[in-house]
Amino acid sequence: MDDGRWRDPEWLVTVRDWIDSRLDELAVTRTGPPAQPHVAPWSTVLRVPTDHGDVWFKATTGSLRHEAALVRRIAARRPDVVPPLLAAETDAGWMLMADAGQTLRVVTQREQSLDRWHAVLPLYAGVQLDLAGDVDELLALGVPDRRLATLPAAYERLVHEVGAERRFRDATPMVADLCGELAGYGLPELLQHDDLHDGQVFVRAGRHLVLDWGDACVSHPFFTLSVTLEGGIAWGLADVAGSVDTASFRDAYLTPYAERFDGDLVAATRVALRLGWVCRAVNGHVPGDEQRTATRLRMFLDGRP
Repeated sequence: MDDGRWRDPEWLVTVRDWIDSRLDELAVTRTGPPAQPHVAPWSTVLRVPTDHGDVWFKATTGSLRHEAALVRRIAARRPDVVPPLLAAETDAGWMLMADAGQTLRVVTQREQSLDRWHAVLPLYAGVQLDLAGDVDELLALGVPDRRLATLPAAYERLVHEVGAERRFRDATPMVADLCGELAGYGLPELLQHDDLHDGQVFVRAGRHLVLDWGDACVSHPFFTLSVTLEGGIAWGLADVAGSVDTASFRDAYLTPYAERFDGDLVAATRVALRLGWVCRAVNGHVPGDEQRTATRLRMFLDGRP
């Protein structure tokens, strides 16, 4: 589906009617026309004004349609980490959610501090661990399987599909070796957001909420840190590469794991930080957007964009 479908007047009328029906069930009244602040090939978001404040509708395309069912599962287990899910049509990939507040990106710039990440990261790690028993059900919902055993073959397919340079194709054995090394730490493979940055975390009434689970997959949990630490926090408030020492943020994330697992978790993160870019490249590849995939492949092989 291209993003023109999201603007189709007939589709928008169908969505509006569905929203109105769900709001009626909640004894909430829409007070104005929905606005459409986000349109992308893979999803769209509508802001809906109501007599109880704004609510938000999200629709995702086929490959991400599992997000609605996944968010419903997270909301059932950890309602403190996602905004209230007001309604969902999982077959269509539609969700209606309460307002989540401001993005962490806005809040950290206002506060001129990254300290909130010290609270967000163990909160998120707790979600991963609390859903550890749900992995089979998550896969059945359509959450992609990016476990270590799948990555070498998936990487090989990807670099050929995008016509990557020979050095990337030649790195396939390295991917397999790193997967074996990381597996040796004995950590379970869990739900992993795969795009956890300051535009996906929101702050409302003192709570930190994690949104946009469409890129989530089942993989090594520490793969999260590639985007969060190397792709985000390390750049600091001034957006300067390597300007922030991420060790304390890594340690905050690892705290819930250290309570349950033995072994050198810090050493495991060193492998996962590199290999996580392979997962991100494979899991986040959108045909026609080879440039973004190439950046992730360079992060894996060179440690830079």
